[in-house]
Amino acid sequence: EVQLVESGGGLVQPGGRLRLSCAASGFAISSYAMSWFRQAPGRRLEWVSIINSGGDNTYYADSVKGRFTISRDNAKNTLYLQLNSLKTEDTAMYYCEKPGLRGQGTQVTVSS
Repeated sequence: EVQLVESGGGLVQPGGRLRLSCAASGFAISSYAMSWFRQAPGRRLEWVSIINSGGDNTYYADSVKGRFTISRDNAKNTLYLQLNSLKTEDTAMYYCEKPGLRGQGTQVTVSS
């Protein structure tokens, strides 16, 4: 089955950190640029970051630049997002995506 499964979310205090993972099955992520999106309650889906297929080019939304790091391990068929210096406004469901496919998401809640 072709799917993406996110994990690693949770409840963290402001200033904390989390590492999200996105495990792919049924296809090789090495063929695709991969992205992270997020959606906070009552808000639109927001693009967070993208990484090219080789992993040597990355781009970030201004809201997360300098705090989040996207990476990939093509051998493990897994995408990552390191979240540092978390803020309450980072609270959202986080999704990984390749063109035409999105995972079910993992919840990140930043609260004291």
